Amino acid sequence: MDFLRTPNERFADLPGFPFEPRYAEVTGGARMAYVEAGPADGPPVLLLHGEPSWSFLYRHVMAVLAEAGCRAVAPDLVGFGRSDKPSRPEDHTYARHVEWVRSLAFDALGLRGVTLVGQDWGGLIGLRLVAEHPDRFARVVAANTGLPTGDFPMPEVWHRFRAAVEEAPVLDIARFIQSGCVTELPEPVRRAYDAPFPSEEFKAGPRAMPGLVPITPGDPAAPANRAAWQTLVSLDLPFLVAFSDRDPITGGMAPILKKSMRGAAGLDHPVIAGAGHFLQEDAGRELGEAVAAFVHTTPAR
Repeated sequence: MDFLRTPNERFADLPGFPFEPRYAEVTGGARMAYVEAGPADGPPVLLLHGEPSWSFLYRHVMAVLAEAGCRAVAPDLVGFGRSDKPSRPEDHTYARHVEWVRSLAFDALGLRGVTLVGQDWGGLIGLRLVAEHPDRFARVVAANTGLPTGDFPMPEVWHRFRAAVEEAPVLDIARFIQSGCVTELPEPVRRAYDAPFPSEEFKAGPRAMPGLVPITPGDPAAPANRAAWQTLVSLDLPFLVAFSDRDPITGGMAPILKKSMRGAAGLDHPVIAGAGHFLQEDAGRELGEAVAAFVHTTPAR
């Protein structure tokens, strides 16, 4: 597998993102980047982003968690942010992304007692990790995400998004982020979302990810996701559903997760008001406060 690496100068002057990048080699030889905030001995919170963003998305959440004494860890998925980027879309598979994040979080960083925060693909990957390694986790926060198995149809808006990504001759990353936000993104923020991708050849990850979502029962990832559901619904791990109120893509998953997950029973699940699909951008402080309160008031079962 051949990797591309975004030049460091592309990440100069990122607004509101003072965190120094750190790196670790993961399974297959890719270099994954991540940032941290908060005390090293604080309860670890693993913040997983999705398509087509990167850890920059969590900058407001990280600041709140650090203030609350948590150790916030935000990786860049392989193919995104400062992480290495496979040069071909076919190098991206669902299973590889799960393994890459597992390798970083557990092998390289040795995280235990983790609170997962997963949004978009961050949930698709993170929930698999919770199901396959429940002993590593203390809590789960699902934020505008799900775990599709291909047994139920995806919303039409998602199919339109997938088609737009597949058909665009030039993939405008910042425009896709903006389309998932309620607030208007300032130009420096838009540039930050474009920063990881100097040219189209760096965008194999964003190009590939929509096609990796299981949308048919026979999808290669469907059996593993079905198995993950069977485990997740039986776990005692506290499971917070923190969705926004304006996400047409994943909004329908919120009541399903609340009803299905054993660990969701009896919790006060917040609805993040005035936020779209990328709720970290629209209401990052509110999401961060909800996560911090969950960590400090909900003991691991």
